[in-house]
Amino acid sequence: MDQATKGGITVDAAAVVQRAVEELGPRFGQIDRAVQAKLKRVLDAFRAERVGAHHFAGVSGYGHDDLGRDTLDRVMARALQAEAAIVRVQIVSGTHAIACALFGVLRPGDELLSVAGKPYDTLEEVIGKRGNGQGSLMDFGVTYRELDLTPAGTIDWEALAQAIRPETKMVTIQRSCGYDWRPSLSVADIGRIVAIVKAQNPSTICFVDNCYGEFVEDNEPTAVGADLMAGSLIKNPGGTIVTAGGYVAGRADLVEQAACRLTAPGIGSEGGAAFDQHRLLYQGLFLAPQMVGEALKCNYLAARVFANLGYPVNPTPDAAQSDIIQAIKLGSAEKVIAFCRAVQQASPIDSYVDPVPAVMPGYEDQVVMAGGTFIEGSTSELSADGPLRAPYVAYFQGGTHWTHAAIALETAVAAIGPAGSALES
Repeated sequence: MDQATKGGITVDAAAVVQRAVEELGPRFGQIDRAVQAKLKRVLDAFRAERVGAHHFAGVSGYGHDDLGRDTLDRVMARALQAEAAIVRVQIVSGTHAIACALFGVLRPGDELLSVAGKPYDTLEEVIGKRGNGQGSLMDFGVTYRELDLTPAGTIDWEALAQAIRPETKMVTIQRSCGYDWRPSLSVADIGRIVAIVKAQNPSTICFVDNCYGEFVEDNEPTAVGADLMAGSLIKNPGGTIVTAGGYVAGRADLVEQAACRLTAPGIGSEGGAAFDQHRLLYQGLFLAPQMVGEALKCNYLAARVFANLGYPVNPTPDAAQSDIIQAIKLGSAEKVIAFCRAVQQASPIDSYVDPVPAVMPGYEDQVVMAGGTFIEGSTSELSADGPLRAPYVAYFQGGTHWTHAAIALETAVAAIGPAGSALES
């Protein structure tokens, strides 16, 4: 429905969204121009590695001598401005890719330092902050420390300048805001972090959780000094069509260590068949810059719509985007649930399903998730989620075209109304 009354306030949802679309015309043009430069980098990588139809053929079993896989690894490395990369359908999620990198590089007695506050919820059990006896890093004798963010949610640069200890083997940098109300890190921020860390100890490895960040900016973290990074293929680099997998990219020796964790020592990157998935993996990478561009338009549209309705949004409508996540502070559990239900209703798959809060593997709080996507968990298609904890923020991400986001946002505006309005019982 286009109009709704919430707490005595009537809102025309379609008019609210249309106003935001009109305000964003110049911004959408800027995004399209930026996509062209990033697509050129991907095309240059395809040409440099002489990709042809013969690379779409897969192998079975152990995956020995998989030409398509090995070539894709090199294409991905070039596209992500890294020395080397592995792209594997055997990586089940971004968390798994990150875990392969961390366990592959760190050894007993090493310290892992998080410089951007606490990590994303699903990494807490990987590290060992939550959960017992599951083989976490702390179970294997890796110590962990984190630097708190400033009250404004930014990096504490003064603390970082003297944070590196002799045992600090790796610094982990979470690019996305995760489930925190803070700015996501820009590539420039990451470059500054790397420079400060390396000034204290050039041997300290700088690792970036790059989930949701690929192809958002002109450069990737590896172009500004990061040693290693990882992410999921059902987010940005899969172009919304890759059905499973993840990647690790960076320094060749570190990538191989991560590969040995994914498979086994002695096998490393030489194993792991992609079966019949090669065409999708290549095509998804080709589509990735365009799909990320559309997701950014969806972000800006959501930010503009809900800022115009009086809600705090992060990033703000005029700020640069560093990932494909738009946070909207709705202020109540009821509104977060209503927002997610509205996005689900506007989805092509399972539109009839009502998202309900539930305990999810790896998360500390109940989480409500909307994801009527063709690929399960493909947050880059169009999705929304949020933990049911203060300050009650909905996280809106993805979208294959901004017009789909506009339809979903109309539904959400009609369901929630402007800031200060109450949901009808």
